[in-house]
Amino acid sequence: MLSKLLSKQVLNQGLRLTTRTLSTASQQKLVDRKPDVKYQKLFINNEFVDSLGGSTFEVLNPATGDVITEVADASEKDIDRAVKAAKDAFRLGSEWRRMDPAGRGVLLNRLADLIERDRAYLAALETLNNGKPFKDSYNIDIPHCISVLRYYAGWPDKMNGKVLPVAGDFFSYTRREPVGVVGQIIPWNFPMILLCWKIGPSVATGCTSIIKLDEHTPLTGLYTAKLIEEAGFPPGVINIVSGDGPHCGASLVKHPDVHKIAFTGSTQVGKIIGVECAKQVKRATLELGGKSPNIVFADCDLDLAVEMSHFALFFNQGQCCCAGSRTYVDEKIYDEFVQRSIERTKRRKVGDPFDDSTEQGPQISHEQMDKILDLIESGRRNGAKLLTGGERHGDKGFFVQPTLFADVQDNHRIAREEIFGPVMQILKFKSIEEVVERANDSEYGLAASVFTKDLDKAIVVSNALRAGSVWVNTYDNFDPVAPFGGFKHSGLGREKSEYSLDSYSETKCVTMKISERNS
Repeated sequence: MLSKLLSKQVLNQGLRLTTRTLSTASQQKLVDRKPDVKYQKLFINNEFVDSLGGSTFEVLNPATGDVITEVADASEKDIDRAVKAAKDAFRLGSEWRRMDPAGRGVLLNRLADLIERDRAYLAALETLNNGKPFKDSYNIDIPHCISVLRYYAGWPDKMNGKVLPVAGDFFSYTRREPVGVVGQIIPWNFPMILLCWKIGPSVATGCTSIIKLDEHTPLTGLYTAKLIEEAGFPPGVINIVSGDGPHCGASLVKHPDVHKIAFTGSTQVGKIIGVECAKQVKRATLELGGKSPNIVFADCDLDLAVEMSHFALFFNQGQCCCAGSRTYVDEKIYDEFVQRSIERTKRRKVGDPFDDSTEQGPQISHEQMDKILDLIESGRRNGAKLLTGGERHGDKGFFVQPTLFADVQDNHRIAREEIFGPVMQILKFKSIEEVVERANDSEYGLAASVFTKDLDKAIVVSNALRAGSVWVNTYDNFDPVAPFGGFKHSGLGREKSEYSLDSYSETKCVTMKISERNS
């Protein structure tokens, strides 16, 4: 009973549910409606069109490995016509540029309404394509999308410039203007959430965009394209294409008429994009990888710390850039924490993501599953103690057993590299000074967390950690008001909140000479 209550508490402390959760009976009724795939073409200039070369690619169900459908594969020429549509929509005098700022907020609210209307279908489609449990898609991902869009709907008429007190007979003021045509690249782990994280600030500031969906998970993005058209967005304001990174994504990044790139994905790819943007002096925001420290002090609420640490690592099949994947535990409670974590990990239900009792679905692909299993094997070779899991789960789909290592050392590969899978590593520490130094000894700096009842300790350690987000006695709290982004190799710029608006806007200063005539 305690475990169930804590699990519910963890869920609500995480992505902060904004609408009611679904009862088991109601959920099962919705799950019975397996989603039909309605849109497989590119969305350019408010129309669904085939790729110019007619090429497509297969989209798989990661729970079975079966083909769901085939989707249009965008080429460089397709990117050209999508950029042209966005460029035309951004021209001075266009419907979009003449729209009152508040009108952009109206459109975002309409889109949020439509996503809310189709919440059950979108959640089912997300689960079919991504593999995450349906209860998470329905109760976490889609509600979060709605709240993000509603948050940004309030911003368009509140981004003001300033009157500047310049010396002499001059009148000077600033304007916040949209940066222009934006290329936005979405990863596969949170397809709907990160789509809305990108749409919100782009529309709020008045930009136009080309959104590149990941080739593993394009289905909910393409359905959302239809909702964009239904909401009344003018043609060309939001264009959505599907394709791979080396061809489709690279063409978008390199295109000379794209003024900014917003990328969420791996650090390795982010560095390549950053170099290409630097060549063109093109704005870029990069939300990249992480190896986030989760620090558990002896004076914590141990029940909460065990359950929340489990959530911090295993949520979304461990496929979170900010996963608490280095769990540092005070030596005074280390053995008890490890034992409780073993018990919790063994209880974790892996299986059909449409089953109400499932906590963990498949990894996104066979390639990702193999990478995780290889890293698990490296942990064994390095001498870490494998306490549970460590193998593929079943022989169908891309499932990995919930895995837990203890006696992990900082130089182990599993403690240095981003695993992006359900593999928990527990490390021992003795003092505040020691654990802060070890936590910061990483190329990453996306997130961190602290579990303690001592407020002074919580503040001291939070301030000392080199990370863009630090959570205390909670994890994965992603309210739209709170910024998200990384230090060091975890990226540049911020997603969500008012801080994200700066990277989608330019500051223009206008100075006028005033007549010197006496009044």
